[in-house]
Amino acid sequence: MTPAQIEAYVDAAAAALQLPLSPAHRPGVLNYFALAAGMAELVGAHPLAIADDPAEAFVPIAPAGPARA
Repeated sequence: MTPAQIEAYVDAAAAALQLPLSPAHRPGVLNYFALAAGMAELVGAHPLAIADDPAEAFVPIAPAGPARA
């Protein structure tokens, strides 16, 4: 999304939700939305095959620590 599209979307979403957006918070909201839109583009760039299923549950594991002797 372009910066102009992001601004238009944020303004329209705030209006639709009747969510007041403080001028002091606007730059942060726009920056965060730009970040989220960039991540969505990365995810959307990878097509799914017909056999791809969503995970039933995400279970994080602890990162590997230093090797023990």
